[in-house]
Amino acid sequence: MNPSPRALVVVTGSELVRGDRRDLNGPFLARELVSLGVDPAEIIIVGDSPQELEAALRPGLEADLCVVSGGLGPTHDDRTVETLARVAGRELVLDSDLDREIEAISRRLAERLGRPYTDFAAGVRKQATLPAGATPLGLAGTAPGFVIQITSAVVVVLPGPPPELRRLWAAAVENDAVRGVLAHGQPAERRTLRFYGASESAVARALEEAGGDGDGVEATVCARDFEIHVDLVVGEAGGARADAIAVALRGRLGEFLFTEDERTVAEIVLEHCRERGLTLATAESCTGGLVAARLTAVPGSSDVFRGSVVAYADDVKTRELGVPAEVLAVHGAVSAETAAA
Repeated sequence: MNPSPRALVVVTGSELVRGDRRDLNGPFLARELVSLGVDPAEIIIVGDSPQELEAALRPGLEADLCVVSGGLGPTHDDRTVETLARVAGRELVLDSDLDREIEAISRRLAERLGRPYTDFAAGVRKQATLPAGATPLGLAGTAPGFVIQITSAVVVVLPGPPPELRRLWAAAVENDAVRGVLAHGQPAERRTLRFYGASESAVARALEEAGGDGDGVEATVCARDFEIHVDLVVGEAGGARADAIAVALRGRLGEFLFTEDERTVAEIVLEHCRERGLTLATAESCTGGLVAARLTAVPGSSDVFRGSVVAYADDVKTRELGVPAEVLAVHGAVSAETAAA
């Protein structure tokens, strides 16, 4: 069996390197690549320095697919296009169609802001200029994503803002060169066992006792939002091995296992209420509305969830929720007795 295509993801932005913002693009692209049968071998987060960006791009040209996000804007620190052209040894070429499209958008923006178009003209030309041989993917805002073949690597360049990146990623996977890479992909089956109430070390120990990964199965243990997830990535010959691991984990930790799919605790609680014709309300204290927020984040929760009271102070617990003052005095606010009252 031939190995899956190998991809490298380069995420640009000094604000990410400084920790001012959290990278959302790298994880999104990695998940997308895995689902398409492509191995995301590495995610590199790099600042806007041309030297650092060039050093990050060069390994990408040795992969089957290199996906780059960010650095496509109109300002001086948006350097992805010029750096990629230099690394590839390509000239920069003005795309007249893009130039007209971006100019039209920028003229409307200038009119709305009451500013002269000349304030935008240089940025328009910059964004409409691509390395020779690039195929535009269309616009998200004024940023044009594009695909370019450089030696044996297919390079996909996308805008940095996550909504814009996701919109143009959908166009990228329909590009002929990208589809040529994806045609060799081998999408793996993914299984997830989610545990609540068991420690990460206990789950890891149970996984080790079940034989761990290997034989076509890659197994990982990860703590996420008070839950412990065991993720199984199952290769072509790993089905029986994955079944054996799941059976062993159910046997050892079945009391803590709440789902074997991608549903969250909130989704499962709402489904159980819906099946039983029940409605749900919450009374919270130290969680400060977190439980209600998770429930209402589930689409369609309004047919079950009625509302919430966040009673942080003890007198609010007594006045709004009827918790007896003596229960609070004897047992304290954080106690099973107060919760039951």
